[in-house]
Amino acid sequence: MKMGAGLFWGAMLMVIGIALIIKVVFNIDFPIFKVLVGVFFIFLGLKVLFGRVLIPEGKIGPDETIFSERVYEQTENGKEYNVIFGKGVYDFTNVDLSKGDHHVKINTVFGGSTIRISEDIPTRIEADAVFAGAELPGGNTAVFGTTSYTTGSYRSDSAALYIKTGVVFGGIQVVNR
Repeated sequence: MKMGAGLFWGAMLMVIGIALIIKVVFNIDFPIFKVLVGVFFIFLGLKVLFGRVLIPEGKIGPDETIFSERVYEQTENGKEYNVIFGKGVYDFTNVDLSKGDHHVKINTVFGGSTIRISEDIPTRIEADAVFAGAELPGGNTAVFGTTSYTTGSYRSDSAALYIKTGVVFGGIQVVNR
């Protein structure tokens, strides 16, 4: 099972932060300090997972779906997309591979992502999951670890769509259209 140390420790810090918040919220004693410590651990976990805090100064970029739902009909090569407490739908059925490979990374934390692919487009998908579900075509799934999938048209010596996904406390579903 392949899993980076950053993914593990980021998820662990997030679990600690959420546990602290749940303990405080469902207890009669409600000290604000403990909630702030829990939020700090969640943001620290996100920083370890993604290399940066995803909500700097309240700004949400076009590549981030936070507390909302967003549909991406077109994706840019080399971009990283993030879904946090929301839902992202990514359509790769019309990807143009005439200029070479198309690489995309999709991260999902406490949310859901749906990735639409076409069996006709050469595609390789690698999914890392931590306390989550990654469901790929052909019955490949992961709850804690890594799984991968390639379409029947995929050849390593020709241009292809490469999708790298990471999911923590959420779900990713890849569907053929």
